[in-house]
Amino acid sequence: MLSAEQIEQYKKDGYLLLKNTLNKETVEAIYREAREIFAIQINHVLGRSVDVENRDEFEQAMFEFFEKDFNAFVSTGKTVQHTVLLHKLGVSDEILNLVKGVGIEKPVIAVRPAMQFNSRFLSKDGSTHWKLGAHQDWRTGQGSLDSVVVWFPMVPAGEEIGALQVIPGSHTAGLMQANTTGYSGYITDNLKDEDFIQTEYEVGDVLIFSAFLVHRSGNNVSRNIRWSVQLRYNNLTEPTFIERGFPMPYIYKPQEELVTPDFPSASQIKEVYA
Repeated sequence: MLSAEQIEQYKKDGYLLLKNTLNKETVEAIYREAREIFAIQINHVLGRSVDVENRDEFEQAMFEFFEKDFNAFVSTGKTVQHTVLLHKLGVSDEILNLVKGVGIEKPVIAVRPAMQFNSRFLSKDGSTHWKLGAHQDWRTGQGSLDSVVVWFPMVPAGEEIGALQVIPGSHTAGLMQANTTGYSGYITDNLKDEDFIQTEYEVGDVLIFSAFLVHRSGNNVSRNIRWSVQLRYNNLTEPTFIERGFPMPYIYKPQEELVTPDFPSASQIKEVYA
């Protein structure tokens, strides 16, 4: 349960960094499952097994996998977004009570959970997906005015590994002008670097913040990957969300053509059910 002081701080600053709040075993299990999924494809593509508990060895294999088969890496990255453990946490009392605590009376999932693994060594042609500039998450979600984001790392995260930087109180400035050509719409309004606050985490810490809070990725100067999870929620009772017909700007649709041409054959299906 959040205290009255914490709720007031959230309203004032637009975020709360809560220490030692999430079940560490749950976070570690999600992190381990993601690595195990990548390890399957690393074994297939690189032809060697990798110890998921050896962080440096495993992440070096991640970098090699990324370089050798980018398409398989991307598909594996999409696959880890759909693990049962990740989705179970997103609808757990542990998370929903936090969301309700900051005023989301009737929460609804705004978008499927997102697991991120950020490193400059996992970047193609200077792509900035590994390091997001200043943005507001509401622009991509366009949900309730009180919509919230729950963000937490699955590894210890501070300035060196690029943990989030936030501008306290920026949520009350409204929706800022942004370049919408990027992944999240980078803010084009003038912002001062000195206004950003660096956040730091141990496993089990969590940041809950308004979707209007201005934030950005820090600069991951380490050789390690910043593994993190982001969960977003709207409030079904927020009046403007109701008036606008519960908008859902995220578009999910299947690819029209077969990913693997001429697959599967009838004999392969028969073998599965033999």
